[in-house]
Amino acid sequence: MDITLSRFVDLFILYGIKVIAAAVIFIIGRWVAGLFQKIVGKVMDKRNVDATVSSFVGHLIYYALLAFFILAALGQLGIQTASFVAVLAAAGLAIGLALQGSLANFAAGFLLLIFRPFRVGDYIEGGGTAGTVEKIQLFTSQLTTPDNKTVIVPNSAMTAGNIVNFSTKGTRRVDMVFGIGYGDDMDRAREIIQEIIASDERILKDPAPVVAVSELADSSVNLVARPWVKSGDYFAVLWELTEKVKKRFDEAGISIPFPQRDVHIYEHKE
Repeated sequence: MDITLSRFVDLFILYGIKVIAAAVIFIIGRWVAGLFQKIVGKVMDKRNVDATVSSFVGHLIYYALLAFFILAALGQLGIQTASFVAVLAAAGLAIGLALQGSLANFAAGFLLLIFRPFRVGDYIEGGGTAGTVEKIQLFTSQLTTPDNKTVIVPNSAMTAGNIVNFSTKGTRRVDMVFGIGYGDDMDRAREIIQEIIASDERILKDPAPVVAVSELADSSVNLVARPWVKSGDYFAVLWELTEKVKKRFDEAGISIPFPQRDVHIYEHKE
C-alpha cells in the first residue's frame, strides 16, 4: 500500500509539474499574443492603416502566436506535436489550393487597403469598369457608375491592370478637338473658342487654357482646346463647351466637315 501510494505521489508530482508548466505556457502565451495584437494595432493606427486591415492583421498575429504556444504546451505534456504540424500544413495546403481565387482577391484587397491607390469617393477606372468608389473590402471593391449602377469588382481584377484615379489631383484637363474646313477662317475659329473659354467661370486661369492647331487632317483643320477645370466640373464643361462652339461656328459660317467619299462612275462602252 505504501509503495502504491508512493508511486502515485511520484506520478502526481511528475505529471502535475508538467500540467502546471503547460498551463503556465498557455496562459503566458495568451497574454503575449494579446500584447502583440495590441502593439500591432497601435502601430497601424498611427500610420493611418485601414481599420479592416488593422483588425485582420491583429487577429492573424494573435491566433498564429496562440497556436505556437498551444503546441508548446502540448509538447510540455509529452504529446508529439510533429503530427499536428503535419496535419495543419496539409490542411493549409488543401485550403489554399481550393481557395486560390479567393486568396488572390484577399491579397489584392490587402494591398489596396495598405497602399491606397484610391479612396472611397474617388472616380476611377479599373477592373474593366469606371465609377465612383463606394466600398473597399478585403475581397471586392464596390463602384457606382455614372448611370447609377452598382458594380462589384474582384480585387484581383482591380490590381491586375492599370488603375486610373481621376480624383487624386482635384483638377482635370478637358481635351476637345474641333475640326473646320480648309476654306474656313482658322484665326476666327480660334478666337471663338478662346472667347467661349474665357467667359466660363468654371475654367481655371492656372494652368492657362490652350487653343492651338493640332493637325492638318484629310478633310479638316483640327483645333485642339485644353482648358483646366475642377474634377467635379469636367463633364459639364465638356458638354456645354462643345455645344457652344458648334452654335458659334454656325453663326460665324464656319463649317465642321464630316467624312465624305466621292464616287466616280465610268461608263464602259463595248
